[in-house]
Amino acid sequence: MATGTNIRTYFEGRWHDGDIPVMKAADHGTWLGSSVFDGARYVDGIIPDLDRHCARVNASAEALMVTPTVSVDDMQAIVWEGLKAYPKDAAIYIRPMYWALDGGHLAVLPKPDATGFAICLEEVPMPPPGTTTTLCRTRFRRPVLEDAVVNAKAGCLYPNNARMLKEARDRGFGNALVADALGNVAETATANVFAVKDGEVFTPIANGTFLAGITRARHIDNMRRNGMTVHETVMSFEDFETADEVFLSGNLTKVTPVSAFEDTPYQPGPVAERVREMYWDWAFSDAR
Repeated sequence: MATGTNIRTYFEGRWHDGDIPVMKAADHGTWLGSSVFDGARYVDGIIPDLDRHCARVNASAEALMVTPTVSVDDMQAIVWEGLKAYPKDAAIYIRPMYWALDGGHLAVLPKPDATGFAICLEEVPMPPPGTTTTLCRTRFRRPVLEDAVVNAKAGCLYPNNARMLKEARDRGFGNALVADALGNVAETATANVFAVKDGEVFTPIANGTFLAGITRARHIDNMRRNGMTVHETVMSFEDFETADEVFLSGNLTKVTPVSAFEDTPYQPGPVAERVREMYWDWAFSDAR
C-alpha cells in the first residue's frame, strides 16, 4: 500500500505513471534488505535541499556496500522532469531509492556494480496548521554502528522504528521518545527532536546512533543565523519533562509541535512557530 496518491515512478531510464513493480524476487534487496532511500519535499514549486537529499541517498548506498549509479546532478534533473506532470501547488514526497541486485561473497555481501535504482513521487499533503503530536517512552533503543548501519537511511533499520511506534500507538500516543544504548535521548521513532527551556533551544548531539537530519541541520543553522541560542548536547528524559516547549523536525512535516510527553503537557509555543517561519522564509529565498 502506498503512502500517498497520484504516484509516478522513475525506473530503467524513464518515468512511468503509477506505482509500478521495480524489484524482483531474487534481488538481493528483496530477500536480504540491502535497500536505501531518501526523502525530499516539493511544495509550492520548490524543493528545499534537494541536492543534499540526493547526495545522502548515494552516501547511504555506499554505507550498505551498494554501488550508487546516479550522480547528484543527474538525480536532481530526473526529479524535476518527473515533477512536470504535477501542478505547482501540489505537495509531493520525493523518494529516490537504491537496492542491490546480486549477491557477492556467500550471497550476503552485495555484488559491486549491480544496483537497482528508482524514484517514487507521491502526493502527500503537508499537515494542516495546528497539527501536534504526543510522545511516550519506549523500551526499544537506537542501535550503534557496531550493531547496525545507522550511518545510512536504510530500509532494514525501520522495523525497529515500527515496533517503537506500535508500542506508542498501543498506549494512545502519537510517537515515541527514544534512547540510545547509554540511555540518553536520541530522537523519536520518526524524527529528530528539540526542547526549549528559558528561551534557549536544545537538541540531542549527533553521536552516530541516529540520523541527524538535513532538516534538523537547516533548522539549527536558521536559528543561529537569527540570533537564537541552540545547544547540541547530551539530553536526558528529565530534560524533556522540564522543558517549556518540545517540537519535532523531519522532512515530511518540517516542524511538528509536541503537546505532551507521557503525563507532561505542553502548549504549542512560539519557538516552534518561529522555526517553521524561518524555514520557509529560507526555502523560498534560496529558490529565487
